[in-house]
Amino acid sequence: MAESNQLVELVHSRIDEFIETRQPIVTTISPDLTPLVDFSRQFLSGGKRFRALFCYWGWKSVEGARSPAEPAAAEDPLARLFPVVAVAAALEIFHAAALVHDDIIDKSDTRRGKASAHRLFEAMHASSGWAGSREDFGQAAAILLGDLLLGWSDELLDEGLAGVARASAQAARAEFNRMRTEVTAGQYLDILEERAWLTQPESELLDRAMRVIVFKSAKYSVQAPLVIGAAVAGAGVEHLDALRAFGLPLGIAYQLRDDLLGVYGDASVTGKPSGDDLREGKRTVLVALARQALAEDDRNLLDTLLGDPGLTAEQITGLQRLILDSGAVLRVEDLIQSHVAEALAALAGSPIGAEITAQLGILAETVTRRVF
Repeated sequence: MAESNQLVELVHSRIDEFIETRQPIVTTISPDLTPLVDFSRQFLSGGKRFRALFCYWGWKSVEGARSPAEPAAAEDPLARLFPVVAVAAALEIFHAAALVHDDIIDKSDTRRGKASAHRLFEAMHASSGWAGSREDFGQAAAILLGDLLLGWSDELLDEGLAGVARASAQAARAEFNRMRTEVTAGQYLDILEERAWLTQPESELLDRAMRVIVFKSAKYSVQAPLVIGAAVAGAGVEHLDALRAFGLPLGIAYQLRDDLLGVYGDASVTGKPSGDDLREGKRTVLVALARQALAEDDRNLLDTLLGDPGLTAEQITGLQRLILDSGAVLRVEDLIQSHVAEALAALAGSPIGAEITAQLGILAETVTRRVF
């Protein structure tokens, strides 16, 4: 755990340093742009840094297996870490950008217990007495903030990859590019499913919900960071395939836990209102399993209320009870356990060493049993 904690601190510091170097570029254009930097700092200051950790342990799974350098040729340990720290920080900035855009799409008021980016810009508009709609300004400004963060993540990635062998840099860049495409596709599938589910065959809804999990979250949250980190260290095909086989089922389990928290999570712990996914109308695996088990009247009630932004606390509680009584929660818990088991089994007999396997097991436990 000490090594993981050190990595998190290094990533925090690298992000802070990076923003410090970008602030004058932005604010010398106009002091009016200061909020872009300030809000960037806010959205990059929190989080558990899971993506950074998976990136690091993917890198360490290769780097740690190498013979130590001769004393005369040994380099500063922090200098050796610079590429993976920069790449891990780039993943965290990309994640922040995705959250800013995701909150706009979902019309979310909060993120990690504080106002979401578009709400911050709305409040700035209202307090300044500016013309026009504060909602329109808030949305437009937050889109641009997300775009700025996307660009910064790319810059920081390039800085990290500049310090590694060309073939490794090209492989890591290719994985990063694939991740960006897949998560954008997954986000589209998510908003599509909220609207198109009514026209799809009932027998396909669960598979469609699982497809959203794979591309919106599983690959981008766990699998891609692992593979990118390993690629930075020059991993071979067999090594990368082992990490993919571990990362995908674990990423699915991670998102299944997130879906449960989106319905049953404690707002004081998660930083999001309890039952937020119900108001947003998320067509998750949890919902698909509940619909399969519910009687027609209860299923119709679920379909009628799901996605109503004006749901009362009583209606939220009723839907939570309805889904729980359907047995869907237990089925999701079973799915989480089976996917974690599949992930851990993928490491058996793989090129991943025992020390790294143990650390990945700890991470698997952390991300799938969390209450935040």
